[in-house]
Formats: sequence, structure tokens, C-alpha cells
Amino acid sequence: MTPQLQQAIRLLQLSTLELRMEVQQALDSNLMLEIAEDDEDAEMESEQSEDPASEEALDENPDEPASVEEIPDDLPVDSAWEDVYDNIQSGPTNWEADERELEHGDDSGESLQEHLSWQLRMGTLGPTDQAIAEALIDSIDEDGYLRTDLEELRQGMEPELEVELDEVEAVLHCIQNFDPPGVGARDLRESLALQLRQLDPDTPRLEEAQSLVAEHFDLLAGRDYARLKRRMRLDEEALTEVVRLIQTLNPRPGAQISDRRAEYVVPDVIVRKVNGAWRVELNPEAAPRLRINATYASLAKQVSNPEDSSYLKNHLQEARWFIKSLASRNETLLKVATCIIEHQRDFLEQGEVGMKPLVLADVAQEVEMHESTISRVTTRKYMLTPRGVFELKYFFSSHVSTAGGGEASSTAIRALIKKMIAEENPAKPLSDSKIASVLDDEGIHVARRTVAKYREAMAIPPSNERRRLA
Repeated sequence: MTPQLQQAIRLLQLSTLELRMEVQQALDSNLMLEIAEDDEDAEMESEQSEDPASEEALDENPDEPASVEEIPDDLPVDSAWEDVYDNIQSGPTNWEADERELEHGDDSGESLQEHLSWQLRMGTLGPTDQAIAEALIDSIDEDGYLRTDLEELRQGMEPELEVELDEVEAVLHCIQNFDPPGVGARDLRESLALQLRQLDPDTPRLEEAQSLVAEHFDLLAGRDYARLKRRMRLDEEALTEVVRLIQTLNPRPGAQISDRRAEYVVPDVIVRKVNGAWRVELNPEAAPRLRINATYASLAKQVSNPEDSSYLKNHLQEARWFIKSLASRNETLLKVATCIIEHQRDFLEQGEVGMKPLVLADVAQEVEMHESTISRVTTRKYMLTPRGVFELKYFFSSHVSTAGGGEASSTAIRALIKKMIAEENPAKPLSDSKIASVLDDEGIHVARRTVAKYREAMAIPPSNERRRLA
């Protein structure tokens, strides 16, 4: 593997953001490269990369020590990756991380502790209560709950504070009035009660909801609606309104405040319907457009100093290789994306239920590439469709046999399960066995344990936990 071919393979696996930083590094280090400013320049980039002036500059003095390799029209980027490029670096390097920090700045959000501490500073607590409050805030987890026992927390404070347990409890009640509502609770029941307490007093069914959480929470958790109606002396319609009010509350109040860095997804390819046919094209915002700087290329044959001439010619050769590698990356990506869409047209038309079974070997065979290449091309590459933005790997799913001898994709089966559960009678939810039976009637043989596995993967609770008032 020559360094140039290794570069082509490296560019092929980079995500869009990493590719942008790689291009910027190339622009900074190679004076022969420049950005094509308009569409006309972009269309001429391949011609510029093989500009006669640059060719003459490379061929004028063949005896010079500059290393010159002939660039093939098609770079052979396909290979068994693990055999050729074991140490390839897929993540950003240190300079890339610094570059990203400079480009995006500190776009991390405010943490929950910072949010609570800010509210604490706006209050009028004394020094001792301030110290207690800070210890409490530090013990609150990212979901907004205080998991530490108050007595244990009191004993862990500085001895000179000499605080009593009721003082810690009083400061905790103060924090429980902070934003977001429900923060500082010791369990779900207390969090829901705190959130109800901060609602408008005129909220319909508020009093009944508070009573249910305070006195009958175990029955609500067990979905024992028959006993709830008897205990609270409510009819089904009234109880439904109370439960719906409670369902509007947030079981993880702290999750509203997050310090996680925002992640940006730039689609590499765009799929749109044109004259009744689905068309796949590269995203112009994601595909860098470079060209050879003609002025510097012409200097390569004009300078008389051998050292300067060798320097310019080496940079010119590297620039041409880089442009060729970018073109090869774009061509491979477009070829693979087009093949995927040819298989998954029904998904674009019908949604997940139309997803066809597809594995890497299917695409590899059609585009005549190695499976490992297809895996790298589809990793961290995204496609914008009328149904949303998806990673290319999303379109691959395993095969499940049907009664007619055909095959269905696991993605389509999950969509069918999700649809059946969404349409079920909430008072009599479908069991996994019943779902498997319905699928079997439709010609799709799926075991009950497989239905359970798909349901759990979609974070859908079992039937006994889905039971609710109609």
C-alpha cells in the first residue's frame, strides 16, 4: 500500500465533520490546493487537477529527485481493511479536537448542579444553610433525585457545622422548590407530588391526583384501576382524567437540564423524488470542492532552484492525489447509497413496514467491493430522505422467513409489532404470544421470545405494564 492509497482509504471512512477538518489541514499545509468558489470551478476540479501546466511541471525534468507517481483514473480503495490498514485512526486527533473546539466554541449546556447552584446564589440562605444546600446539590444525580440518605449526608459534613437532621430536611425542602419541578425528590412518588404541588391550583383534577399519589401510589404503579376506582370513589371517566394528569409529569425531572455537547449530523447524500423516480445525489454542503492553484502550479516549471522546484512538484503531486482521493470517496459513497435505495424503495414509499431484508454481502456483490469496505463506507455516513435522516447502516437488517417462502426484514417486523401495540385495546393489551400468533396468520413465522426481544429493543413494556384505562 502506497501512502497515497492509504490516504484514499482513510478519506473513505471519515465522517463528514472529520472530512472537513482533514480538508482544512490539507489546505493549510499544501499551497497547491484551494477551494473551488463556485459551481463552475467545482465542475472543472478534475481538469484543474490534471492541468497541462501541472503535467508539464512534473514531466519537464524527470531526473530530479522529486518522487512522482502516475495517478490512476480509479483509485483501488477496496480491500480487506484489517489486512491492509490495521492502525488507521478513525477518531479525531488532538489537533482535530482543538480545531473542532475553535470552530464550534463551547456549545455544552449547563449542568443540573450548575443550574441549582445558580438558584441557590439568588436566595437568602445563611452560611450554614448554604453549606448544607451545596452538599445536597452535589448529591443529586442527573435524573434529579437525591439518592443519599440524609443522616449519612449530615454525618459527612464538616464537624464545625454541627447541623441537626431537621436542619438538613428543611434545606432540602427549600431546594425542592427550585426549577425544574420535582428536583431533589428521594423517590418517584415524592417527585410526582412535588410537581403536582407546583401546578396551577385551578388545574382540573389536581386535588384527586395529589390524593392518588399520596395515598394510592402502589395501586397506580400496579395498574390496579378497579381498586383505585373503589378506593377513590371515582367513575372510570374521572379516574382516566386523573391518570392523564399524572402522566403529563416528568419521571426524570433532572433530564431537562443537560450539559451534554450538542451533536451535529450533516447528511452525506440526499434522496428525493424527481418525476416519479427516486434520485440519489451527494450533499454539496458535505462534499468539499477543491482545485489546483494554477498560479503556483505554473511556478513549478519556472523556478530554477532545484530544491524549490522539487518542493513545488511534491506539493503538486500530493494535491493531485488528494483531489483524486476525494473524487474516489464521493464516487464510492454515491454508488453504495444508490444501491441501498434501489433495494429500499418500499421504505421510502411506505415507511419501516416496507423495509426489505438487506445485508452487507448483498451490496458488496452488486457494487463489486469487499464487505469490509461496505461496512466502513456506511459507518457514520448519513442519508437525508423525505422520512428523515438515517445512518446508512440503518437500511441493513436480518432476514426472517415467511410462510410463502419469501423473506421479511427484522426492521419491518419491529414496525409491525409497534403498529399492533399502538392500535391495541389499552384495557386488554396484546401479549407477546398473541402478537406472534397474529404475525403467523400474516405468514411471518416469529417465535414469542423473538417478539419479546424486538419489543424490548424498542423500549416497549410488557402487556401487564401497558394496561391502562380505555
